[in-house]
Amino acid sequence: MITILGTGRALPARQVTSDAFDARIGKPAGYLAQATGVAARYVSGDESQIDLAQSAAQAALDDAGLTATDIDLILFGAAVPYQPIPATAPLLMQRLGLADGTAAAFDMNATCLSFLTALDTAARMIATGQATRPLVVSAEIASRALPWDTQPEVAALFGDGAAAAVVSGSEAGGMVASLMRTYPSAYDACALGAGGTRFDYHNDPDSFAAHAWFAMDGKELFRLAARHFGTFVDDLLARAGWAREDVDLVIPHQASPAALAHMIRQTGFARDRVVDIIAGHGNQIAASIPFVLDTARRAGRMPPGTRTLFLGTSAGVSFGGMAYVA
Repeated sequence: MITILGTGRALPARQVTSDAFDARIGKPAGYLAQATGVAARYVSGDESQIDLAQSAAQAALDDAGLTATDIDLILFGAAVPYQPIPATAPLLMQRLGLADGTAAAFDMNATCLSFLTALDTAARMIATGQATRPLVVSAEIASRALPWDTQPEVAALFGDGAAAAVVSGSEAGGMVASLMRTYPSAYDACALGAGGTRFDYHNDPDSFAAHAWFAMDGKELFRLAARHFGTFVDDLLARAGWAREDVDLVIPHQASPAALAHMIRQTGFARDRVVDIIAGHGNQIAASIPFVLDTARRAGRMPPGTRTLFLGTSAGVSFGGMAYVA
């Protein structure tokens, strides 16, 4: 098992309200806030994805009482990397001041579930003796490719940010169970098509440009979650040996205010046990879950012994979760 030694988060300096975006799309003030439930989010200006990742990582190290030289594995999890090649983690390793050959560093991408997937991978690498003190970091700049012209109500859901966690092995408490299931029937319901090999920029730049904007079919995602997410949570709880009433705190991916409300209804968890920050931050993609984790820890909501459930969904479509005892 693994335990979390420290967490940290970072935001761009600039906060943008939904009212400010209303003028951009020719709507009256209050339209997007009412339509989406997101009142404000943070939008990157001069800050790069690496800047945010470094700040969150340093905050996590400080929280754990460690320095970068104590880390022997860096896992970077994000839906969109800094660039396709090389991976982002080695650049973060360099920015943190780690010398060549002193750690392993690589990326993981399960879109919004990238942090949980990386955390699970860290646990497995600790268990097999390949790492002792991993640093898991997620940083996202969603604002670069939002469909303001075609889907403003979708674009208004997202915000930029980063968060990180330092973990180590544990013989008591920590991660109790994890589970991930994928439903590729809805593969095209949430996509950013350009940037890989699907569209050839050199031979067909128009198609590349047309697919360089995020697109989402919220209704299809909602239907899939309505059919399967409740059962998924049941199976995760069974794997952990927990009943619903055993769960003290739920740390969910902040997909949207509507998605959070539906998750609460579907799973039956009391609203006051579910951490909800989306109205002021938006959907931070892979950074969402660790950002909420750090928020909860620093607010004193995860004292020792707290039975915590991490829950999320991602493009692809996948459901993911983890049972964790603080």
